Amino acid sequence: MAKSKSGPRKAPARKNAAAKSAARKTSVKTKPAAKPAIARRTPGRLKLTMMTGNYEIVRALKDGTVQPKGIELIIGGYPGGRDIHTRVAVGEGCDINEFNGGQYCIVKDKGRDIIGIPVFLHRRFRHGFIFINRNAGINSPKDLIGKRIGMNSYGPAAHYWMRGHLEHDYGVPHRSMTYVVERREDVTSRDFPADLKFELLPKGKDVEEMLLNAELDVIMAPGVPKAVAERDPRVGHLWDNYVEVERDYFRRTGIFPIMHITTVPMEIVAKHPWVVESLTHAFDEAKQLALKRLANPRIVPLAWFRSDWEDERHLLGRDPWEYGLSDINKKNYDLLAQFVHQQGMTNRRMTLRDLFAKEAFELELPLPLKHPVEYDF
Repeated sequence: MAKSKSGPRKAPARKNAAAKSAARKTSVKTKPAAKPAIARRTPGRLKLTMMTGNYEIVRALKDGTVQPKGIELIIGGYPGGRDIHTRVAVGEGCDINEFNGGQYCIVKDKGRDIIGIPVFLHRRFRHGFIFINRNAGINSPKDLIGKRIGMNSYGPAAHYWMRGHLEHDYGVPHRSMTYVVERREDVTSRDFPADLKFELLPKGKDVEEMLLNAELDVIMAPGVPKAVAERDPRVGHLWDNYVEVERDYFRRTGIFPIMHITTVPMEIVAKHPWVVESLTHAFDEAKQLALKRLANPRIVPLAWFRSDWEDERHLLGRDPWEYGLSDINKKNYDLLAQFVHQQGMTNRRMTLRDLFAKEAFELELPLPLKHPVEYDF
């Protein structure tokens, strides 16, 4: 029974007080330890690691502004460049990975235990990424037939699109060129069709240097070579008016080419099918916040950013980076899968049902618009 603090301080009371004080201290120490146990028992809170590029459209996910429902994201380091795709291809990525859309078709054809969700973090028109030596006598796409074409590797998604464009729209068969590649694996791998012609880049050389020195007539690259960006007169684009060529491609097809897909382990989706909707909605909300922020013309330090963006929205629509399996996104990714197969890299023509979680086809479209863009002129 508790005694008043104002009562006489008899020896037994001191012992009782000391015992109670010790009991109180003991109880204080045990309370914090109980909280994590309760948190771990909370249903639906799933820890998943994630590795993507450091893009504006994923910033809100990475900084915690947006949190997927029922998921605790653990952000992994992004190795950059081709490393991320190489790691994911061999199963060394995170739970949630940005992945080369063409290579994904290849590893799925081989039975890799990952599945796609309809989040496309990288798109780009690719007509502007074929570069020529100005003295090579190349005046039209058909002049590429029989040429040696330099590239870092056969496998970037960008290259599947470029070869697909050349073959389907301009009559340049992908087998009509010799590919001069930096990666030895492209020359020695048995995964490539026997009728593809490869050469290994000479030791100590790089494709951009060889283009400048007319050792190569043409190169494909996922990015713009320094010499082209600096307008070296020796080199240029296959299409000098490539922006208009790309705009015309969109007008004809409605396609803004998908480069990268987002994948998760099939085991996770099988156990927690709700993660497909949760992740897709969260990625989309992060993208909406990015577009809302960029609507302020003071954010991006470019003189004509506002007018260029207005131009783009007029042609491409409100959200050209749309997630979800809309009809146009289905057409878009299915065409990439077709190009990968026609270029000899899959044994069978992969279908969208092969490539995306079944829950992706059940998502209600359009996705919820929580943060509409409000223009700040």
